Amino acid sequence: MSRPRVFVARVIPDEGLRPILEACDAVVWPDELPPARDELLRAVEGCDGVLTLLTDRVDGELLDAAGPQLKVVSNFAVGFDNVDVAACTARGVAVGNTPGVLTETTADLAWALLMAAARRLPESERYVREGRWRTWGPMTLLGPDIHGATIGIVGFGRIGQAVARRARGFGMNVIYQNRSAVEPAVEAEFEATGMPLEELLPRADFVSIHVSLSPETRGLIDGEKLSWMKPTAILVNTSRGPVVDTDALVDALRRGVIAGAALDVTDPEPLPADHPLVALDNCLVVPHIASASFATRDRMASMAAANLLAGVRGERLPTPVNPEVYG
Repeated sequence: MSRPRVFVARVIPDEGLRPILEACDAVVWPDELPPARDELLRAVEGCDGVLTLLTDRVDGELLDAAGPQLKVVSNFAVGFDNVDVAACTARGVAVGNTPGVLTETTADLAWALLMAAARRLPESERYVREGRWRTWGPMTLLGPDIHGATIGIVGFGRIGQAVARRARGFGMNVIYQNRSAVEPAVEAEFEATGMPLEELLPRADFVSIHVSLSPETRGLIDGEKLSWMKPTAILVNTSRGPVVDTDALVDALRRGVIAGAALDVTDPEPLPADHPLVALDNCLVVPHIASASFATRDRMASMAAANLLAGVRGERLPTPVNPEVYG
């Protein structure tokens, strides 16, 4: 029997790539940058399975380019806002993702951003490198305390709760907003209090965002919401860039509406080096590295490969996004 034909849209860790290469006739996109749209459409033609990243838009056009033999789209991510799941389901194409694997690693990064922004670590590092450190100064690079402060967590799912666990270790007061009810036992575990955004934002010293991107959350943090925050508050976003209105954030940071922001995700992404956010001392931007630990990326690769291989074999995906495709 001929081996399944698959396209892997970027080089992934060997934990996932090796089993794919052993079992399939695989083409792996070798470049650091993702394939251009026309190259992607050509690459998927005739494939039984495709392993995609968030940078690869999977829609009706791509599904048509792949052809009727396409069985599976395995997304190397927890999120899948780059995939038209309904279009896949209508064509009988299973969609997989990598849920649960990056909860703690993402929470680690959110916490690192919060601490770095609060204690102004990027500014301090530049201060030394630029030769400006001449003496100890009682007013030099002051920032807010983290311990004992109030953290507002927007989106109280697995990652939001993992951030709350870290916050409790710092003696922080935890408040949260979530679109669905949270179990009383979970609230009790973190001594957390739920409330709407119009109450949370004015109370929080730090706001950490952990919602998925949807029509309801796109632009969730806009100019009005930023104006509700304390002028001393810091905004942290490790969810999706479009959840925050970029222009409104630039304006709020410039005018001192809020004290600072720390972003793992941006809109647009990647953020150009000459973008206004990059030039602001009170904005810390890193290049979407929330899951960038060796162990987490290895696990993501293994899960994505398992979904891909199950799909091309006609088996149920271990972690399907659209289980309804199985009838």
